[in-house]
Amino acid sequence: MQIKFTEAQEKFRNEVRLWLQDSLPKKPLQSLDTQEGFELHREWERTLDSGNWSMVTWPKEYGGRGLNLIEWLIFEEEYYRADAPTRVNQNGVFLLGPTLMEFGTDQQKNKFLKAMASGDHIWAQGWSEPGAGSDMAAIRSTAVHEDGFFTINGQKTSLTDVILSLGKNLANSDVSIDAVTETYSKILEMVNDDYKEECRKKINDMLMLASKSLKEAKALGRFEDEIRAKALAYSGEVLMSHVLNYVFKSNGIKSEPVSLDDWPIITDNNIESTNFVFTQSNEHIEKLEELIQQNDVVSIGGFIGKTEDGTITTYERGGSDRTAADIGILFHKKYDTIIDLEKDSSVVSADPKIVHDELEQISDLSYNEARLAGMFGMKIIDPIAIKEIVENGIDMPVIVTDMNKSEQITRIQRKPREKNGHPLKIVTGKKNCAILRIESSSAKNLLESLEQEKRYSEFVVLSPFIKDGIEFTRILFLDGDYVTRNEKYILSFDPLANISYQRGVITLIGDEMWRVQQIASKASSKVGDAGLNILNLDAQEETSRIIIVIEDSDDNVAKGIAAIHSERSKIKFI
Repeated sequence: MQIKFTEAQEKFRNEVRLWLQDSLPKKPLQSLDTQEGFELHREWERTLDSGNWSMVTWPKEYGGRGLNLIEWLIFEEEYYRADAPTRVNQNGVFLLGPTLMEFGTDQQKNKFLKAMASGDHIWAQGWSEPGAGSDMAAIRSTAVHEDGFFTINGQKTSLTDVILSLGKNLANSDVSIDAVTETYSKILEMVNDDYKEECRKKINDMLMLASKSLKEAKALGRFEDEIRAKALAYSGEVLMSHVLNYVFKSNGIKSEPVSLDDWPIITDNNIESTNFVFTQSNEHIEKLEELIQQNDVVSIGGFIGKTEDGTITTYERGGSDRTAADIGILFHKKYDTIIDLEKDSSVVSADPKIVHDELEQISDLSYNEARLAGMFGMKIIDPIAIKEIVENGIDMPVIVTDMNKSEQITRIQRKPREKNGHPLKIVTGKKNCAILRIESSSAKNLLESLEQEKRYSEFVVLSPFIKDGIEFTRILFLDGDYVTRNEKYILSFDPLANISYQRGVITLIGDEMWRVQQIASKASSKVGDAGLNILNLDAQEETSRIIIVIEDSDDNVAKGIAAIHSERSKIKFI
């Protein structure tokens, strides 16, 4: 079949082509990411509107031409053939404008559409959230209309996330922390007049230091090491602890913050992924102990450390849990110490975004179960925090409290109080994993190196296998991006080793699972029923975890979690 354009359509094509030849800028426009480039693109929008070419598919009354589908196709073909400038207002053209025409009132249409067509209004559309990007189906935020108001439930973006984003994009943007400043100005409203000016000065002074670090990073062309740590400390955790102190004081609570000069968390020299050093930290707790004795509340920024020589360091994300654990480790002999972590939820048997039916609150977990849950995708507590408590020989309760329902708590101890609870405590999962297959003789050296770097939460050694008389070790890396970044380093231990990317992991967790008959086969059967191909299953004798490896594509991991959890109510002790 041969498709031909009509004579009228070809005439229209010629009209578009001639107009573009006469109207296009004489030289390519600067990047949209610069102020000058943005204004040049905006002027091009006005040029398009002057020829009535800005919103060609829109009705004429709103500044368009009312073109049909074929005519629009012809226009777009000629536009791109002529290498015309990128549309600065494309979100308005293709997304927001049509939505407004479909659902907006006449008043809204008259107010916004013509201004959008002329380039006077440049529209953007925000619909993202962590883990979703522009994938509308993956967005979990909701807005519930009740009693004339909308209650919005969704994920938060922290001040740390804002600074990290600024640091990542410094090469293509101006150094501006206005968004951070605005956030603190709102928090300042919670401080009474007695402390407001003092608090405002503290905010301004520390944000000035954060901005200085960002400018230094831009000049050097890299946002890393101590520059990065300073920017995060001065804009986020440390500053917030000082501001929180003024909020406490405003409410009549005797309070003091811990200053960076008196910082008690001493770490090694791995600046961006640092590790707690107990001996040296224990030598720096005198000031903190003094503050504890003199006040009702002492606030300290999480996530931040210092080396012995005063260099600011940071834990990896989730590091505030580690700060709490470190303080508990330092003081557990002097005080009756409990760590209470206020979270968006207490621990439940699966991700509530994935599982809705028969979801159970978990009241008790062992250190081991909590550590495994953190490693394999349940973002309740940093697994390294648990590991540090265990390595220091401490049995210190860790309480996870639901901020919205304070009566719902999970208690984490070396040995849980409830010994006869459900054998399968948690079903969780993790995307973006990788598996390394390496000769066991070479694996030994690699594992020793990884341990020295203290990347405790990043990998798990699976059951070995033998091929052609040679034993191979399989190492499951729980962060595929880490493997990508360090592929040369990993393969230096064995150039013939094989790495498989795009692996997803579904994990069953429970210290007492070994008391359940055929639990591994039941779980794998449910995963198979869900239409998923099992690439690997690792279930060792008397294990606390069963690992099922699948291909990480689409929503495979979520499907596997839901399938196994649906069987959970039928799983019983022998």
